[in-house]
Amino acid sequence: MGRITTRRPVVRLRGRVETTRPDTLVVEEPLEIRVNGTALAVTMRTPGHDVDLVHGFLLTEGVITSRDDIRIARYCDGVDDTGQNTYNVLDIELAAGVAPPEPGVERNFYTTSSCGVCGKGSLDAVRSKTTYSPVVDDVRVKSEVLAMLPDRLRQAQKIFDTTGGLHGAALCDSDGQVLVVREDVGRHNAVDKVLGWATGEGLIPLRGHILMVSARASFELAQKAVMAGVPILAAVSAPSSLAVDLAEESGLTVVGFLRGENMNLYSHTERILR
Repeated sequence: MGRITTRRPVVRLRGRVETTRPDTLVVEEPLEIRVNGTALAVTMRTPGHDVDLVHGFLLTEGVITSRDDIRIARYCDGVDDTGQNTYNVLDIELAAGVAPPEPGVERNFYTTSSCGVCGKGSLDAVRSKTTYSPVVDDVRVKSEVLAMLPDRLRQAQKIFDTTGGLHGAALCDSDGQVLVVREDVGRHNAVDKVLGWATGEGLIPLRGHILMVSARASFELAQKAVMAGVPILAAVSAPSSLAVDLAEESGLTVVGFLRGENMNLYSHTERILR
């Protein structure tokens, strides 16, 4: 299995003092996603929880709607120049009767770790594809519960402590209890890993849950929340205008600049009890 971190020599300048010593870096490697043996996408990710990542990716792309749509997930032969398996090719076999991705969905281009939607998404596309719109979710969450979540997420980011180079995502219940935390070099991958875990646990749709992210609330993260039926997306940084547009139309509550007791409520604010 691919490593999560690696060591590299680095020259450190501290004022006029120069030293050379090893530094810990987060690993970034490509993962090719195949469905029924056909290549669908390539994403740059931090190795680990790859099955969760792919399940979350397929869920938020509308290919699957639950764990029952997956028959099996297996790594394919993908070797490096020494002949060792890189574990960088994962094939998902869909269950009988589950339609494969439509022609033209295949992404025959490079998906970087900073881009999940890669220009293909739109408000109309998300509206037409989601099975679990959060608009029907009547969950209410106290603002003091939200105030605890950034610290709880940060405390669970063990790899970030050693590298400083990872995004984090957490799935929490309405009382603020953290159910799962995932880290990845790509913020959309961290979210996919969380939602993929929830898929495997049979929790989709995620009614009454909170998705907490360490990054900004971009359109791609709002899209993923909507596709999984998450009613509340909370972020430590700002949302984008398109994320708020999607949230308003789809029934998603977006909380931004969540830092202790301070926060901005951008959409469907009735879910947050002040």
